[in-house]
Amino acid sequence: MSARPAPAGRDDGPDRLYTVTGGRSRPPENVFDLVTLIVAEGGPAPGMQSELARILRICSAPTAVVEIAAELRMPVSVVKILLGDLLEAGRITARHPRFSPARRPGAARLPDLDTLKQVLDGLQQL
Repeated sequence: MSARPAPAGRDDGPDRLYTVTGGRSRPPENVFDLVTLIVAEGGPAPGMQSELARILRICSAPTAVVEIAAELRMPVSVVKILLGDLLEAGRITARHPRFSPARRPGAARLPDLDTLKQVLDGLQQL
C-alpha cells in the first residue's frame, strides 16, 4: 500500500517551516496555549506574509490556537511563533477563556474548580 501523494504545490517540509518562522523555534513567551482565543484587530495588509494574512482572515471571529493550526495544516509550535509576531505588531488580541475580561451580567461563567472535581468524582463512581 503506497502513501497518498501531497497535493500539488504544497511543501510542508522542514525547510518551508524554517522559512515561515524565520529560523525561530520558539514563540517569544508562553502567551499561547491550545485554547487561547485569537481575534484579528483588522484585515491583512498588502504584501503581508501569506500565512500571517490567512491567520488574520481565519481570526475574524474568536478562534482557538489549535483550530488555527488545523486550518493552516501547520504544527502548533509554528503557529504560535506566527501568532507572536502578529501580537507584537498589534494585529491580534489573545485571550485565554478562563481569564477573559469582566463578564457582562447574565453572561455564561466557567464553573469553579471544586465543582469540576465533584463532577469528575461522580463520573468515576459510575
